[in-house]
This record gives sequence, structure tokens and C-alpha cells, in this order.
Amino acid sequence: MNVPHQHKELSVPSDTSEITALQTALQQYWGYRDFRPLQREAMSLVMKDMDSLVVLPTGGGKSLCYQVPAVSRDGLALIVSPLISLMKDQVDSLNSVGVPAACINSMQSQNEKMQVAGQIRRRELKLLYIAPERLAQEKTIQFLQDANVSFVAIDEAHCISQWGHDFRPEYRQLAKLRSAFPGAGIHGYTATATPQVRNDICEQLGLLNPAVLVGSFDRPNLQYRVERRYDAMGQIQRVLKRHRNESGVIYCISRKNVEATSSALNDLGFRTLPYHAGLPDEKRRLAQDSFIDESIQIIVATVAFGMGIDKSNVRFVIHAEMPRSLENYQQESGRAGRDGLEAECTLLYAANDVDTWEFLMQDIQDAAVRDTGTAALKAMQHYCISTRCRHQQLVRHFGQDLDSANCGACDICLHEMRPVENPLITGQKILSCVYRQGQRFGGAYTAQVLKGSRAKRIVENGHDQLSTWGLMKDESEPQIRNWIDQLLSQGFLRQAGEYNCLEITPTGRQLLKGELTPSLLKMRDDIPTRATQDMWEGVNRNLFDELRGLRTRLAVQKQVPPYIIFSDATLRDLAKARPTDLAGLTQIYGIGKQKRDEFGAVVLFTIRNWCDQNGIATDIATDDGPSTPTPMQTHGRKKAETPASEAYFDLFEQGLTVEEVCLQKDRSQGTVWQYLEQYVRTHHIADITTWIPETRCKEIETAIAHVGSDRLKPLFEHLKGQVSYEEIRVVRAAWDVRDAAKE
Repeated sequence: MNVPHQHKELSVPSDTSEITALQTALQQYWGYRDFRPLQREAMSLVMKDMDSLVVLPTGGGKSLCYQVPAVSRDGLALIVSPLISLMKDQVDSLNSVGVPAACINSMQSQNEKMQVAGQIRRRELKLLYIAPERLAQEKTIQFLQDANVSFVAIDEAHCISQWGHDFRPEYRQLAKLRSAFPGAGIHGYTATATPQVRNDICEQLGLLNPAVLVGSFDRPNLQYRVERRYDAMGQIQRVLKRHRNESGVIYCISRKNVEATSSALNDLGFRTLPYHAGLPDEKRRLAQDSFIDESIQIIVATVAFGMGIDKSNVRFVIHAEMPRSLENYQQESGRAGRDGLEAECTLLYAANDVDTWEFLMQDIQDAAVRDTGTAALKAMQHYCISTRCRHQQLVRHFGQDLDSANCGACDICLHEMRPVENPLITGQKILSCVYRQGQRFGGAYTAQVLKGSRAKRIVENGHDQLSTWGLMKDESEPQIRNWIDQLLSQGFLRQAGEYNCLEITPTGRQLLKGELTPSLLKMRDDIPTRATQDMWEGVNRNLFDELRGLRTRLAVQKQVPPYIIFSDATLRDLAKARPTDLAGLTQIYGIGKQKRDEFGAVVLFTIRNWCDQNGIATDIATDDGPSTPTPMQTHGRKKAETPASEAYFDLFEQGLTVEEVCLQKDRSQGTVWQYLEQYVRTHHIADITTWIPETRCKEIETAIAHVGSDRLKPLFEHLKGQVSYEEIRVVRAAWDVRDAAKE
């Protein structure tokens, strides 16, 4: 089979009218102006009935690749989805933006199924979501053959491949779709698939000369952190405290650990619910619904949870134990930050995680599948103990590379671990201990000996008499274990035998002789928190919280999840631009015609009322219009100025006044003042007398000295309303610039 693979850039023939239709639908229904990477190409293939496989990371906009074409052409699009919860979520989301969609599933009553069948006969629907096992039934196919099917989209397409991490036998029945709907294009979509899995998907689905579009697997808005597990509950709590009142998922391997972790966190005052396959259906449904509608913020789960969740505002994912493969980890951690905003992914691991997965894999009968699982587990283990950039490791696993050597978004690149002062001596101490123990003990035991433990087993073995006993007594056991992991990942040590005893490699012997030096990192006591200021720049957080409350109330009224009303990205945009009329509202990311008409009045009233009460400026110019959110600029990547701001900055650089810039750019004074404040801050301008008279500046600065600069309204009132909010903001910006220079 000819399977042309395309990466990042793809030339797909398309005519202007087709692209115009897609762009119109994208903005009208979803409120997005721009396509994300590969979306336009993927949509064009659907419009042309050319078979395709699209691989985009979670949060990369896969769903739009088939939803937008579905409303841009005649006929009914069939969407194959493996989980009822995912179907319902997608249908609710589509209906909320004015797209007629429905699903048929086993949880519906006969009457509900008949209603959907009637909609199909009357050609009222644009998308129908259906499970693979139902679509494979002959009577279902016969009914849909008269429904003017435009194309078939298969979500979670990796489920058809036995080489994938989530093989589902029922997906194999989808091969008959080619003969059932010979005139319709067939398109597979997945977030994670290695080249082997991609080829298998195309083969199993019988795709005809398919184009395979593979987007970047990098998720720059996710911050990855890996920690050796030594105090699981304490480590989990530290993450939760960084994300108060935010949604997150905690994954455990076993049902027992799910229950124990959830119970312990509840005892500590966190509100969580457990989720695993052993719970009754009603309890699983309650947990999932409570998480979706945000009556609880944290869910503790096995990997059974999440595939059917389209919740966009998950701000953290914690793996309390190591997942079984990098494919699993990429998908599970990828449930964070689907709105393109910053999110944290922390993985806790220990050696017994590997033992647990190896035990579970013993039941796999197929030797080839078992071998694939073992190799995947080794790759996952190496990810945990490596000292290389986490983002780089993930994308390289999928055959890609990063443009930058420093991702700026993982524990390694953020320098949460600092170089050891004398790595050669540290490495020699550890390897000497391994050697003197006869290379017959594992990492945990070796760390105890180096720490100087008098555990019964160590004393019985006489290892408290070794010259290496207590050699690293000033270090913690977790730190020593971490160094052992680093030496393993760099090839100075290896694990052997049933009990993973440490052995010194030939490279390790060179280290002992001083011929090679390892690269060792030490965990910092003062782990720096990631700066998210750029993501919140210009956003009024108090207004954001006010709008969040409004979103919750609207969601209760509509009986849908809050994120279906508005995403967090939309709320941030609203709290930044603070529009007061419908024209301004249409410039907000994620607000299309349906949401503008349905919620516009109450949103605008809330913004006007709140800003009036708090003396906050409104109708702030941000950019030229709504667009899909780009992944966040990470801490290590320079944030670029937009072309729009550069044009204004050039004029300020030339010494033009606010009034002169208004005339030249034909924009309101409010907009120009906003750009001036941005210019002062980003270019570190301390002297602003070009735009504000010196006497006025001193007057405002005196007020700042008296009442502080945290809030504008007290300043405005202190100045008795004689100075505009815009002038106060610019003077405050220059004040901050001078303060920063003093530091």
C-alpha cells in the first residue's frame, strides 16, 4: 500500500472557495479565525474525499479537522467514537455552537434512538456519533446507506492496531466501511501513534492511497517534571497547593491505590473522588459528571479514566506511579492544557512500578504483543531516570525533534536540578559501593549502605563494615537513588538478574579509573515555580473569577459542563479585552455567532457592571481579532512582539504623542494608550514626559507613594478624578520600570 507520510508542511490542492467556506464555518460556529497547524490540510482532504490519517497531539485540534468540513459540505458525517461519554461531550459542544449533531448509544432509551433516526431520515443532522460495534451491525449499515453519508471519521484510530497502546478488537470490524460506503472518504484521527502503528492503522482500515499527516508531538504549554517517589502524599500535596481551585487528574496503577490516595487526600481537606473499572456504573458516572461540572476539582483514577473526557481546562496531571509506556504517558499527560494554556504534568516513579507492570503483562498470551509491551516499559523507565530534556525525549520517541535544545518547560531545562560540584567523586563513591557489595544488590540497598543505615539485612551481611558504608551520610536516600538512576541512564551501571542487581559496565570501570566523568544533577531544595506571568499579562484575575462564576451559573441552567459554555482561554481573553458591545465581543477567541447571540447580553452586562464598580478600563485593544490559541510561550523561549504592536512602538520611538498616533493609525485613544503602556513596560521606558506632562507625572507618582499601585480605583479617587485611568496606568508602568532597575 502506498502511504505517503507528511510532516508539518503539506501541499494539499485546494481552491479558494473551499478554504473560504472552511474559514467562514470556523469563525461563524467556533469563533476562531485561524487554522492550527495541519488543520487546513486535513480539512481539505476531507472536502476532496481523499482518505487520510491525521496524527495530532491531544489539544491540537483534531476534532475540528472533521467537524468543520462536516458543516461545510452536504450530507451526514459519521463519527466513530469508542466511549459514550466522549460522544455526549462532543454532541453537547457542537449543539452549543449551533451545529446539528446527535449520537446513538446503548445508554439511550428506544424512544431517544427513534428520535435520532427521525432526524437522520429528515436530513436534519450534520454529524452522527456512533460506537464501532454498533456501526459494524448490518442493520445499522443498511439504514445509514440511505442517509447521504458524506464521509466517515474514526476517532482514536490507534485502537485498531494491536501494536498500539489501547488495542480494541471491535475496531477491526470497521474494515467493512470501505465496501459499505464506497463513495465516502475514510479518515482516521489519533493523538499518539508510532510509525509502525500508523502503517497498521492504514492497512487495517483499508485506506486507499492515504495521506498521513503527522503534526508535532510537542506540547510546549505543558511543564513536565519527574520525581523519584519517596513521600508520595507529600509530593502530591505540593503539586495540589500550586493549583488551588483548579482541575486536575491523579493517575494510579491499581484500584487499591486509587481508593487509598483519594481517601487520604480527602482526609487532608482536598475534595476528590475515585474512578476505576471496579466501581459500580453509577459511582463512575457520578465521579465523571462531578469532575466535568466542576463540583469537584480533583479525580483520582486508573487509566480507565480520561479517554472519554474532552474537558479543556485541566491544569495538572499527576502520575502517582509510572505509566506502562511513553504512548500512554503522552496521551494521559496530554489531557492537561487542552485549551492551549499552561499546565503541569508531574510523574512520580519507583523501581517497584516496573515490577508491577511486568507482573500484569504476564497474562498476555501473544508473545509478540508481550515483547512490544516489555520494550515500551523499558523506554518509559529510561524516560524517568534520564537527565535529558523531557520534551525532547517525548518527541524523539515519535520520530521527531525539537527546534531548540532548551524547551524551557521541564524540570531539566528549568534547572530544578543543579549540577553536582564533583560528579567524578560522587560517581566513584557509588560504583565503589556496588563493587564492594559484590554486585549482588539493587539500588535501594546500595543507597541505604551509602547513607549509613544499620538495617538488619545490612548488618547481617556485614556491609556496615564496608569502607563505603556511610560514605554519603549527608545526602538523603532519595537523592542517592536518583544518582544511581542517572548512572544507569548514562550506561555506567546496568541492572541484571531477577532482582535487578546493580552491575558495573565497562564504561563504569573507566569511571572508577577516573578516565570518564558522569554528568550528575542534584535535586534543588528551592524548586523554582514556573513563571506564568506572560499567560496572564493584561488579564484582570478578579474579573476572570467573576466570569468563571457566571460560566458556572450558565452551565447549570443549560445542564452542560462549564467548559462547553466558554473555555478558560475565552474567559482570559474577555478579562483582558473587557469588551462592552457586541462588536468587541466578536473579537474574542472562542465566541462565534451562536454564543454571541445566546450569552452576549449577560456577558457584556457582567463586564460593564464589574468594571464600573472597580474603576477598571474597558474595551482594551489586544490583537486584530479572534484566533486559535497558540501554545504558550514557555519560560525559556522569548516572547515575540506582534506585528501590530511593533507598528505602534515604532511611532512611540519617533516621539509621536498619543493624539498623533491616533490620527496616523486611525484608532481610538483608549487603544493607543493601551499600546503605550505595553511599550513602556516592554522597552523599560522610565521617562514618559513625551506623552504625559512632568507635573502630571509627579502628581500621579505622589498618589502612588500614598496609596500604592496595586489597584487603579483608589488612585483615581485619591486624585479626585482629575486624572484619567489611562494616564495612571502609563505612569504606574514607568514607576514599575524604575523600581525594577533599583533592584
